[in-house]
Amino acid sequence: MRPTTRQEVLGLYRKVLQIAKNWQSASGQREETVREKEYIRNEARTLFRKNKNVTDPKLIKQCIEECEARIEIGLHYNIPYPRPIHLPPMGLAHKQGRTLRHQEKLRKISKPIYLKSHDEIS
Repeated sequence: MRPTTRQEVLGLYRKVLQIAKNWQSASGQREETVREKEYIRNEARTLFRKNKNVTDPKLIKQCIEECEARIEIGLHYNIPYPRPIHLPPMGLAHKQGRTLRHQEKLRKISKPIYLKSHDEIS
C-alpha cells in the first residue's frame, strides 16, 4: 500500500470513529443512540480488519469509495444502517404466479449498489 493510500485509509478510519463518538440518533433516545454508536464502531472495526491485507489498488479504491459513500449516506439520512434502493410498491408482496425465488431475486436487487461488504459480514 502506498503511503498516501495508507494515510487516506487511516484518515477514513479516524473519521468513522469520530462520527461514532459524536453520533446522535434521529429519535433522540439515549438507548437508541448508544446502540447506533456501537453499531458504527463494530462495523468499522470489522470491515477495516477484514480488508487490512488487501493489496490490489483497484480493490483498495473500491473499499475507500464504499466507505466514503456509507459515511455520506449515513450522515445525510442520520441512519447508520445500510439503506436499500427503491423497490416498486408491493414489489415483495405475494401475488399470483410469484414464487419465492422471484422475491429472493428482488431482495438481492434491493441491496445498495455501493455496498459490497454488507452480505459478507452479516
